[in-house]
Amino acid sequence: MRFALPNDLTALLSTGLLRSVGSLGIKVATAGLTYLTYVVLARTMNPEQYGFFAFGLALATVLAIAAGMGQSTAILRLWPQLRGQADAQSAAASLASGSTVTIAASLAIGALLCLFAYTIQPLLAPGQPVTHFLGAALLVLPMALSEYNSSALRAQGSLWTALLPRDIYWRLALPLIVLGLYALGVILSGPDALILSALLLLAMLGLQFVIAGQQGYSLRPSLSSAAIRSHWQRWGGLSKWLLLGALIETFTLNADIILVGLMLDLESSGLYFNAFRTAGLMTLFTFAIELVIAPMVAEHYHARDMRKAQAITTLCAWAGFAFSLVIFAIFLFFGDFVLSLFGPAYAGGALVLVLLSLGLLFDAATGPSKIVMMMTGHERAYVAIFGVIMGLGFIIQIFVIPIWGVVGAAAVNMGGRIVAQIAIALWCRYRIGLDTSLLGFLALRQGRDVQPG
Repeated sequence: MRFALPNDLTALLSTGLLRSVGSLGIKVATAGLTYLTYVVLARTMNPEQYGFFAFGLALATVLAIAAGMGQSTAILRLWPQLRGQADAQSAAASLASGSTVTIAASLAIGALLCLFAYTIQPLLAPGQPVTHFLGAALLVLPMALSEYNSSALRAQGSLWTALLPRDIYWRLALPLIVLGLYALGVILSGPDALILSALLLLAMLGLQFVIAGQQGYSLRPSLSSAAIRSHWQRWGGLSKWLLLGALIETFTLNADIILVGLMLDLESSGLYFNAFRTAGLMTLFTFAIELVIAPMVAEHYHARDMRKAQAITTLCAWAGFAFSLVIFAIFLFFGDFVLSLFGPAYAGGALVLVLLSLGLLFDAATGPSKIVMMMTGHERAYVAIFGVIMGLGFIIQIFVIPIWGVVGAAAVNMGGRIVAQIAIALWCRYRIGLDTSLLGFLALRQGRDVQPG
């Protein structure tokens, strides 16, 4: 029997898919440029210096999420929710206050990391540098603010201004400058590459701010301490849980790299970094769609229009899984070749790549479960379920890595991710009332309205 959707759902999905394809185009270009950056850096540095870069970037990424204080996820939910309640003033105040909170926390965390680096310097072996910690500290503010600005602009309905400066311009400028310097005989160290990345991203944030102002979007931070206190009193509880959720997700994407670097060596950290970032290409379409659907899910769920919310999540699950499956097949049969692009030293990581990719394939099969939980008020459950499972996996890795090295780290990551994603997808189905997995189409096919949990 032919499966036909009602006209309202067809129009909704067409709009969402069109914007998602635009988002995917940016994310594909972003992935290509990011991959190019890593290849250029790996080819122009020795493995040790590339390991410094990989370690510093992973550390800065985790700290930048902490500095965001949950504001980038909060504004995606608060802006459509408050405007849907005809409270545009509160929506604007939340956006401005969130920016200020992000900036202040970033400066504080960056300063603490610098202090930590200088404190441990006397404890290290002679000649052991701490400059990669300082490079990571400089990256915290631009990375945190770029994430917040992207979310704030997407919440306001912008896509190109939200994504282009950070995802395209920055990632295009970095490898070009590195190659230009290399042609002039200047070979960057790992810490040098981190500092260059920070300065370029700050420049792109300035460009984004100017363009957003010209287009009528707001990115200006609040200068009112009273407004910031009011924002935190009202939404601080939500922000803390969203922060924990974002930290856990970022931790699972970067902690392995840091752990491998600490327990093995920085060369192994660089190999694992390349394999993990390469595996992440599988989630491109899922991530691209989630950029679009996050405020849509919040809008329809809080309006109690569960049919539309279910339709959106089903679209995301199937489109993301189909894309991921194709990329997984490429990694399965050509993993050695893909990793060899970074240099001969990294070609042996194909098994690590396949293991990590299998975990992310399950991630795609369970659909946008994280976004659904964050946008529907179930952030505490997400933190508890995902955090506990992946946290146990991290503890297991501490015992596994010394024995089985990077392969053991990848296997534990894969197993933990599969269990965690299935658990949160089941929560979405039975407690929220939205089936985020590939089976979500059954609710639409049966022609019934999905009931909230």
